[in-house]
This record gives sequence, C-alpha cells and structure tokens, in this order.
Amino acid sequence: MTRVRVFTVFLIAVLAGGGLAYGTYDYLQNVPVKTVTVPTRKVVVASADLPLGRQLRREDLSTIDWPATAVPEGSFEDPAAIVDRGLIVTVVRNEAILPAKLASKEAGAGLPPMIPQGKRALSVRVNEVIGVAGYVLPGTHVDVVATANPTSRSEDITTKVVLSNVEVLASGTRLEQDTPDGKPMQVSVVTLLVTPDEAERLTLASTEGKIQLALRNPLDTESPATYGIKPGALLGLGQRYPTSVKRVDVSGKPAPPPPPPPTVEIIRGDKKVQVVVG
Repeated sequence: MTRVRVFTVFLIAVLAGGGLAYGTYDYLQNVPVKTVTVPTRKVVVASADLPLGRQLRREDLSTIDWPATAVPEGSFEDPAAIVDRGLIVTVVRNEAILPAKLASKEAGAGLPPMIPQGKRALSVRVNEVIGVAGYVLPGTHVDVVATANPTSRSEDITTKVVLSNVEVLASGTRLEQDTPDGKPMQVSVVTLLVTPDEAERLTLASTEGKIQLALRNPLDTESPATYGIKPGALLGLGQRYPTSVKRVDVSGKPAPPPPPPPTVEIIRGDKKVQVVVG
C-alpha cells in the first residue's frame, strides 16, 4: 500500500513538472521578439587593399551600411563620385574613402598628387648597397652621403653628408636598355622628396661623385653638421677636425647644448684649481 502511494506521488510530480516545463517553453516560443533597428547610411569603402597613387576604378570600391551617428566626416555615399581620382595614401580593405586620402580631381593619379607644395620629387639610381639592402622603402627617411673630388688630386677626395632627413617618396625598379648589348636590364630607382635647393645638391652629388643612402630613424630629427672627411684624416694623417660638432634640430626646436668637459678639482693649500681632463 505504501509503495502504491509513493509511486502515485512520484507520478503526479513528474506529470506536473513536465506540464510546467512544457507550458513555460511554449510561452517563451510565442513571446514576440522586440527588434531594435539602428539607422544607417551608405559609406563608400575600399573593396581591397589599394596602393598609394592608385587611380580608383569602380571595382576598387564598394558600399557598406554604417551607423548614421558614427559616419566619418566627409565620407561618400556614391562610388561614382570618386572614380578616376588618385589616392595619396595607402588604403586597406573596408577602409572608408575620405577626401583627405584623395588627390584633387584635376591632379590625376600616380606620383604628382603626392608631392606637397614647395617640394620636388627627384629620382636617383641605386644598387643593393646604396639602397641599404632593400630597406629604403616609401615613407622612410635617409641621409644622403656624397663622395667627390673637387680637384684632380686624390688626397682631396671628400665624403660628406650633403642632405639630411630626406623622405623617400617611392622605390622600385624600371627597365633600361643596356647600351653595349641593347638588352633591357632592371635598374633600381629611389625617389626622394626634396626642396629645389636640395634637388640641385643631390643632382650635383650624383653626377660629380658617388652617393650613399644612410637609413635613419624617422623619429630622430637631429642632424649633425659634419665637416666631411678626407683619406688622410681617415687614416690618422694630416689635419684632424675638432670633435665637438654643432647639432641642428631639423624640427625647429633648439638642440640641447653639449655636456661640459670632465674636470678635476685640485686643492693646493688654500687654492682650488679646476683642470679639464683630456
């Protein structure tokens, strides 16, 4: 009798629990889902990674829905509005195309729109050594070191930094005709962004002597005003130049003064004497 009662209570509990669970599930399934819609706007973005200087084509562009409250200032809604305009910066896939990244409508595409006002783009031929083993890339900064001989005497050969903190605008290779055999050959070329005055110095250095590019940290804005060096001074012969060199900060900020030379204080009786070491 006791077993029958226990079984009956257990069966009622199972049925009641199952019915409650089914009712809850059915209720949740029929509850209307509240959808929240965010207003959007069409924004033109790059459909692939696009290089600097690219003339935009229709297949380079696509549109995506952008939250209306966070649309980038100046963004475009219609790709046709910017087709055939040139890029003055590199753009990655799905990045919004903004006016600051485009050349003017009259400028076209390629290298010219990337040249700031008052600057010039000047290309020089380089090899693996001059180009710092391929590390001279667009956006990097270099110093131009020239070696030339102002006279016919070998002891007057001088190496000196003629340009400092110059930005590399482009680098690559081009085909030129090999004069003796008439066969095309690849020539590495680096295009530097210079002022007209610097363009004259770079042209003279590359035609009258040899140039070498020295790669530098773009955050380093200081440039030492070097005296240059001749073979005699390099080998410890002839006149030696002073070791203290005035430093110039190309960013316009005054360079810090050089540290004072080390001194030793000598006390002789009641007198003190400061003696410079070395």
